[in-house]
Amino acid sequence: MPFDPLYLILTVPTLLLSLWAQYKVKSTFERFSKVGVRSGMTGAEAAAAILRASGLDGLHIERHEGFLSDHYDPRTRTLRLSPQVHDGRSISSVAVAAHEAGHSLQHAAEYGPLTLRSQLVPVVQIGSQLWFLPFVAGMLLNMSGLIWASVVLFGCVVVFQMVTLPTEFDASKRARAMLASVGIVRTQEEEEGVAKVLNAAALTYVAGLLSSLAQLIYLILRAQERRE
Repeated sequence: MPFDPLYLILTVPTLLLSLWAQYKVKSTFERFSKVGVRSGMTGAEAAAAILRASGLDGLHIERHEGFLSDHYDPRTRTLRLSPQVHDGRSISSVAVAAHEAGHSLQHAAEYGPLTLRSQLVPVVQIGSQLWFLPFVAGMLLNMSGLIWASVVLFGCVVVFQMVTLPTEFDASKRARAMLASVGIVRTQEEEEGVAKVLNAAALTYVAGLLSSLAQLIYLILRAQERRE
């Protein structure tokens, strides 16, 4: 499949977009990691302040190894923050920490897309790992049914990513509002820096969805071709 001209035509542009998005988020994070916030809070302190102000101060906040490995685990109601975010006192640190705290606010409010995304996780894990097998078998055996099976499996991955977009955008929206209302960011310059960090992060999800859509289109075209 990697040497299929149609595959390359469909996926290379989105691959380049994904690489650019990854560069953008890393460079933006590093840029604003050098700009401190006047409140002097670390990312962990900012997240704790947001949770406390929202009545969720019982949630756990943990230091988690890995660059930008930050995430919220709804199963254990835990915020896991990378060292740069957990310990940093910068715009980047409080922006990312607040974003993850935003997911905990979504969880508490039973935000629909977050709930749906959590329910899709087991299906997506299967689809993301197994879609390739029926596709290869279908191409070798010239059986469109197997290729359509791969379309269904990979389609689950695309649906998951589509649900992820509003979830991430909403978490960033909540983060920006809480950072301002709690007084963690206090100037327009700080608010603009937070917006740039969060927007760069959101771009990676958009690029990932577009890349997956391109791959799904390829699978559908190959399935239709074999049926004919």
